[in-house]
Amino acid sequence: MIYSLRGTVLEVTPSFCAIEVNGIGYQIGISLQSYQKLQKDAQAFLFISQIIREDANLLFGFISKEERVLFNLLLSVSGVGPSSALIMLSSLSIEEIIEAISSGNSVLLQKVKGIGAKTAQRIVIDLRDKIQILGEVSFKDPLMGSSLESVKQEALKALEVLGISRKITEKATEKILLSTPDIKLEELVKQILRNL
Repeated sequence: MIYSLRGTVLEVTPSFCAIEVNGIGYQIGISLQSYQKLQKDAQAFLFISQIIREDANLLFGFISKEERVLFNLLLSVSGVGPSSALIMLSSLSIEEIIEAISSGNSVLLQKVKGIGAKTAQRIVIDLRDKIQILGEVSFKDPLMGSSLESVKQEALKALEVLGISRKITEKATEKILLSTPDIKLEELVKQILRNL
């Protein structure tokens, strides 16, 4: 999976950009948040979310790690695809989305094109706990070291390598992180294994 790309911006539009990295041009879907910070012929760094399908290999880029985290959370909700998630990130600020989910304000989410009442309610129900667990901690500057979300993902990957399904470990991981948000990766893995 591609984690990030750094290169020269060949083209930039409100919905996608093209970045050349070592002679290869990548077409990357972006939100208006990222579009506003990209300039043609300038150097850019984007965090990438890669979606591989039978008929396509799609890349989505984000200026901030927090925007990518939120994009991936939105994709985890049934009925929300990459286009809907990008439209939401283009229509509302990250803070507005987090506040709407945390406070159960599905009406605000419905104002986003393509998000109906049922989908907005599903987003609130599915993500409310995850948003609360992530809180402000996961949205640190990428240069500031590990965030709560990255510790969680590393722990889940480590357990998958051990042959333990993500479905089994995800709830236990979230419960531990809720009670001990400053836990170190090694201790988190040990506690999850004890709780299985």
